Amino acid sequence: MTTPLQAIRDLLNEDKRYRIEAYQFIRESLHYAHENNEATSAAMADVDPAPGISSENPNHVTGQQLCESCRRYAIDQYGYLAKMVLANWGIRSTSDLGELVYNLIRIEQMRKSETDRREDFDDVFDFDDAFEPQFELVARDED
Repeated sequence: MTTPLQAIRDLLNEDKRYRIEAYQFIRESLHYAHENNEATSAAMADVDPAPGISSENPNHVTGQQLCESCRRYAIDQYGYLAKMVLANWGIRSTSDLGELVYNLIRIEQMRKSETDRREDFDDVFDFDDAFEPQFELVARDED
């Protein structure tokens, strides 16, 4: 029987696109999603859920929600360097997040629901804009 550690080692040898840190990041982002479910849901309110997604399992995180959690977690952990750190691990788009998740599913380190699809991760947001600092100009009242 293959241990989880051996399964990850085999995966890294088989798919060299991503570093081990990328897989750890996915796992941490999933944990972050569960801890911050309300904030993630509010941020995703304007994103259409995948067809067939129901609210029957409140612990289930959709592909879109996981992408948003990855974005928020990366900003929390790495600030302005988030995009560069993720790129160093091979993550350059939300599609890469989906590839990582489905690799983990394939080696039985993550689970999916019947309605989850790999395509749920495609084009969730634009990586070029997602990690840029957001500034807001505030008008001053002049007396």
